[in-house]
Amino acid sequence: MHGRQRSSARFIEIELNHVRLQLGGRSVLRGINWHITPGQRWVLVGANGAGKTQLLKLLAGDVWPAPAGGGWRRYRLGGDSFDDPYGIRDELGYVGAERQDRYEHYEWNYRVDGVIATGLHRTDIPLAPVSVDDRRLIAGLLSQLRIEALARRRFLTLSYGERRLVLLARALAWRPKLLLLDEPFTGLDSHNRERVMHGLRRLSRTALPWVLSTHRLEDVPAFATHICRIEAGRITSKRRLTGRRRIAGRRPRMVRAKSDSRRLRQPSVSAAALISLRRASVWREGRAVLRDLSLQVRRSDCWLVHGENGSGKSSFLQMLYGDLGVARGGSIVRAGLEPGVPLHTFKRQLGFIAPELQAIYPRYLPVADVVASGLHASVGLNENSGSSERRRVARALRRVGAAALAARTWRTLSYGQQRRVLFARALVHEPDILLLDEPYAGLDARTRQALRALVEQAIAAGVTTIMTTHHSDEWPALVTHELELARGRALYCGPVRA
Repeated sequence: MHGRQRSSARFIEIELNHVRLQLGGRSVLRGINWHITPGQRWVLVGANGAGKTQLLKLLAGDVWPAPAGGGWRRYRLGGDSFDDPYGIRDELGYVGAERQDRYEHYEWNYRVDGVIATGLHRTDIPLAPVSVDDRRLIAGLLSQLRIEALARRRFLTLSYGERRLVLLARALAWRPKLLLLDEPFTGLDSHNRERVMHGLRRLSRTALPWVLSTHRLEDVPAFATHICRIEAGRITSKRRLTGRRRIAGRRPRMVRAKSDSRRLRQPSVSAAALISLRRASVWREGRAVLRDLSLQVRRSDCWLVHGENGSGKSSFLQMLYGDLGVARGGSIVRAGLEPGVPLHTFKRQLGFIAPELQAIYPRYLPVADVVASGLHASVGLNENSGSSERRRVARALRRVGAAALAARTWRTLSYGQQRRVLFARALVHEPDILLLDEPYAGLDARTRQALRALVEQAIAAGVTTIMTTHHSDEWPALVTHELELARGRALYCGPVRA
């Protein structure tokens, strides 16, 4: 056996033959035929709700194919063949939003080196102290992804993008025989995107097969070998990427494209301040994540908050929302919130979208209840909705193009479908203020365009908006102010720069 063949024998081969998958009584995958062999590096593309995540979970053994129809799923490793994933599941590495959200849902706030150590020992949570040998291996993985500075941080104090990198390091520590990456670039700034590309480029020198799903062409690695497209639960095309047909990943431009100056709205200096910050600092787990911020958000303002992963963008929105408090020596004043008035009263004026919010909803909660909870600034409901609330929920779902999802449960939705539902939740009560943390992350181009149009309409109607994003093409057209953060401090805070 030649060296190449011996290397390939160390990795997993998967064959799916006419496989079907049903969830919640619905058929989500149909007639799936796919053969993945060592040395192949697949990119999986398709719209939100097409079935990408469920197909990856099917490969990972997290969901079970429908028994009817005569289809089968087969794994091969080192000369052995398996008709189910039980004997091989521990050899698969998986990184995706759903697994990342488990840390938020269960409040697994372990140190980063401990999280990566669970990959070495193939456990969900740390079961033993990190040994000296483990630390050496973990240091190598952190170095490979160029994130050494995160080693001693607590996982839930990291930004969304930083968490994704840590979980990639954990998956590599797993020493997988097949790697599955569900939208790995979601929430990453340009530097961290390059870190992931660097790690994948190193893996491409081996026969380790991997499958990577994405919505954005710039996130297709130039060293991918194959592409697979899925539409409405069916694979519609598969092809090898060679020569001119190869899709080369493009580095996204992170400098904002010039907007039509006729559409830029001038900042208001006379409107009432809705939120005032004076030397506001925020601490998490003994670490300052925001320092000495002073600004005023006035009625009808549109603020764009940007900066690298870990700069404090999400913490800034959580502070405005009231989930993080301002440290002594600084202050935050919210219009209408006098002493003795519950913060909940202010929250009910807001529409809030954030990755962390998406993570904490119970899996079996009906979609209609998720949207209705926006009327109460809650997660879930204490009592059934009345007829008036149900009408408002139905109207909000229609507005975001998700009326067909009303009877579904949260767990049966794709990541992009869940994001549509969160938009409906944010808009259901016609809010005075929108707080949007990476609102278009994980969305296909068509969905991004539709939801951006809703946000632009709200801004044009005078809804005060504060939004974070890493992508220059997502800046609102009517932006009035920008806040650029770096390590929790304001590099720039004021009217939007030309």
